[in-house]
Amino acid sequence: MTAVRGARIGVIGHGAVGRRVVQNLLLADEVDEVLLVSSSSSHESARLVDELYVREAADVVVLATPAPQHPLAQVLLTAGRSVVTTSDDFQDGEALLGLERLAVDAGRPFVVGAAAAPGLTGLLGRFAAARLETVDELHVVAHGTGGPACARQHHLALGSSSRIWYDGEWRDRPGGTGRELCWFPDPLGAYDCYRAALVDPLLLHRSFPDATRVSARLTATRRDRLTARLPMLRPPHPEALEGAVRVEVRGAAEAGRRESIVLGAARPLAIIAGAVAAAVAVAAARGELPAGLLLAGDERLPTEALLEAVRAAGIPIHRFVGTATRTSW
Repeated sequence: MTAVRGARIGVIGHGAVGRRVVQNLLLADEVDEVLLVSSSSSHESARLVDELYVREAADVVVLATPAPQHPLAQVLLTAGRSVVTTSDDFQDGEALLGLERLAVDAGRPFVVGAAAAPGLTGLLGRFAAARLETVDELHVVAHGTGGPACARQHHLALGSSSRIWYDGEWRDRPGGTGRELCWFPDPLGAYDCYRAALVDPLLLHRSFPDATRVSARLTATRRDRLTARLPMLRPPHPEALEGAVRVEVRGAAEAGRRESIVLGAARPLAIIAGAVAAAVAVAAARGELPAGLLLAGDERLPTEALLEAVRAAGIPIHRFVGTATRTSW
């Protein structure tokens, strides 16, 4: 798979997200070659590194496999590769954050959570934060799933304890509670959203340590909530036909005035994740990212350039605006 010129970027995983990552990379002028491995088994990590990322010497590796991505990330960082992860699993996210020292020692960028949620949610959070004097709250909502592995993860998340950052401490809340009606960009409209075991609060809290409240929710139907603690009743769809992410950032604007900025994007989550992961990988290959652990909401990232790359991939970013008589995206 050869494009025009520049870096070699590896992609492990060829599911709904991995395919989108590859498609976006092949359109990038900066990419000379995309090295693809479809296997998702972490037990094959040593063989993958030997066959693909040592002999072929990929500059950056994108992990688009189901969770856990931690074992492969550890091996790849040890091999001296820049790594971009896409996992939305909470426990996997904690394990990936534990590789911070290894990333620093390797002297390579290690980006955790470069997908839709987490990923685009962090970029939108940082974009909104730049327009406020201070940030007090961040609230994330996601609609839809990527591939089957993402659908299974969301099913488990609704039936598991949700961890939120609330007034300076972590608090656990039951998944499937905390109903809130949230509006997404057209054509989706409004959906009921509920707490779930999502990794976004963990990652956003590290990027915005002064925020007093950070939460994340998923859209869900009554059946979703009733069956969340049971095995999935039917196999998940290969790829969701619709999806969206929404980020609300609250804080102080000029003269101490309170303001809420709501941003969102309405596209299938696999498409969003593929665009974000590819944009981050290209930035890493260009040398635009510093070494060490990085998160999508990190102020050290070129947030606006990454968002422009996401928009160029066909994902418009919307802002929710309102007046006394009308609100719309």
